[in-house]
Amino acid sequence: MKTDILSSNIKHYRSKKKLTQQALSELSGISLPAIKNIERKKVLPRTNTLLAISKALDCRLKDLVKPIEELSAVRFRARSKMNRREQILTQVSKWLNDFTFLEALLSDREEYKLHNLAASSREISPIQYAEEARRIIRLKADEPIHDICGLLESCGIKILALPYSSDAFNALSVGEDDKGPAIIINTWERISIERQIFSTAHELGHLLMHLLDYDGKAHSEDKAQEKEADLFAGYFLMPKEGFDSEWEETAGMPFVERVMKIKSIFKVSYKTVLYRLKQKGIVDDKIWLRFQKLYEAKYNRKLSFKEEPFPEGSEPFGLKPFDFYADRLCRLVRRALEEEQISISRAAEILNLSSQKMMELIAEWEDFA
Repeated sequence: MKTDILSSNIKHYRSKKKLTQQALSELSGISLPAIKNIERKKVLPRTNTLLAISKALDCRLKDLVKPIEELSAVRFRARSKMNRREQILTQVSKWLNDFTFLEALLSDREEYKLHNLAASSREISPIQYAEEARRIIRLKADEPIHDICGLLESCGIKILALPYSSDAFNALSVGEDDKGPAIIINTWERISIERQIFSTAHELGHLLMHLLDYDGKAHSEDKAQEKEADLFAGYFLMPKEGFDSEWEETAGMPFVERVMKIKSIFKVSYKTVLYRLKQKGIVDDKIWLRFQKLYEAKYNRKLSFKEEPFPEGSEPFGLKPFDFYADRLCRLVRRALEEEQISISRAAEILNLSSQKMMELIAEWEDFA
């Protein structure tokens, strides 16, 4: 048993339980200095000590000593240095293991419908990639995407909502070689749902256009690729034909309300709508200031241009958390439980719930079957 594996796993499960080292010490009956020394890889604890820690963390002993599968086909860029980067990758690796375990157990795996497009060597533009992806998924040329999580999960892409208290990290994605494809989205409450949806489409763009550049050790963003992924996301969520039709149909509305209606139809930020208008030459660079003034005059409050606005303030008419909800893993867990393929404690572990919360969820399933 290696101390680095043990240290990483204890930190991972302690983070999942939202426990400090002091709290873990009190729950396990192991001294605080001992806990710190284990996490600092200075000592190799006895089996009794590990049993006490695993019980406090509500996990299995073998999970504390099991080597972590290192992700390599992963794109994880952040705008600034992150202290918890490796911890997040560890959590994602374990989540992928649990997800694929359930798929194999139940013989229930969705086909990756966009595999051929991702493997294509054709030199086409991000807009063409977006149009081709929509065609493969069988979306109509003007059809809005009402549930991006459900749509991508039905296409064989795993989605994980992972709240992280920083707007430096929006999302990451994992290729097929690492039990993906998968998209992991930061669902911190200060990041608008519109931004979460856009980030999901942005990462899909990377999965389709830039898979050969996936490298788990890379930290910095490629600005050209980021712009391509943004362009893909804009046209995947808000297709040209659909936008043009809605813009024409709302011609009689005041400008702010017109933008907000289109924003609500396609579940994008108002900034995405303004950027499309600028791309089409309908407005110029002054539109940002002009729109802000029109909005303030209409609603008597300023509209922030922060990249990640607060949902209760800056992002007007914002979406709600249920507009971005990945539920396939929950369905697999429920089926595995009902077929008695896994225990309640294993289900709680997979869903990152306490035993009490898991029992409450099961009760709801039974009440509203």
